[in-house]
Amino acid sequence: MRVGVVGAGGAMGLTVCSAIVAQEDMELVAAVDPRLAGMDFRHATGLAVSGPQFVGDLESLRYDTPDVIVDFSVAEAARATLRFCADLGIAAVVGTTGIDQGELLELGRRFEVSHTGCIVAANFSLGAVLMMHFAELAAPLFDTAEIVEMHHNAKRDAPSGTALMTAQRMDAALRSHGSGSFAEDPTLSEEPARSRGLRSEGGVHIHSLRVAGTVAHQEVILGTDGQTLTLRHDSYDRRSFMPGVLLAIRAVRSVVGLQQGIDALVVGRLGGETRGG
Repeated sequence: MRVGVVGAGGAMGLTVCSAIVAQEDMELVAAVDPRLAGMDFRHATGLAVSGPQFVGDLESLRYDTPDVIVDFSVAEAARATLRFCADLGIAAVVGTTGIDQGELLELGRRFEVSHTGCIVAANFSLGAVLMMHFAELAAPLFDTAEIVEMHHNAKRDAPSGTALMTAQRMDAALRSHGSGSFAEDPTLSEEPARSRGLRSEGGVHIHSLRVAGTVAHQEVILGTDGQTLTLRHDSYDRRSFMPGVLLAIRAVRSVVGLQQGIDALVVGRLGGETRGG
């Protein structure tokens, strides 16, 4: 399988490239990053593997298209990647966050027209996928819920896409069970403002930490009379995301349209039912 990576010079992009070249059934045929355009892959990355010369944009792939393009860049670049892939009928796997739901729906229609697939996920860690699934299952049984997410201090968006997706899925679980929302927050004063964090539609409070030395960490804390349940997931190394990325690369050519999350690929293997995939 011929794979290209957009954002290949970033921390996640380099990890993805390294994972791809280690697979017997995959070949890294394109590395896109405007900061490294024209540079030799091995020299630019420091990886002890051969790879393609870096290119600055997607246009160079128009006439020698990969089977799958993986994007771990920034939201603006990822939008362009998705449009490029949909229009040319190239399958895409995207881990970049910050693309709103309306845009994803429009992009999904583009992929449907070209009979091609795309998988967009806020988090490719198998453990994080299970954490979100467990939080969704638990939500209707508790009165309150808080999410605390912690990432490295270079992360550009807050809250994280994983935290937002977790809250959205918990909200949906509440609606499907008839309660609609968690207990009303009695807080009358927040000094300073937003001390209670972002509040989801269903009443989940989300708190974001940006701490040097961390990678990606999240706790979901649910409470009811006399008890709490804490679900915690920690990614200590970006390699923790690679099994999910490789799983998505291998599965995406069987998808038509846009699939959000890899739940169907992960939880489905357990024989469970999931709303997120």
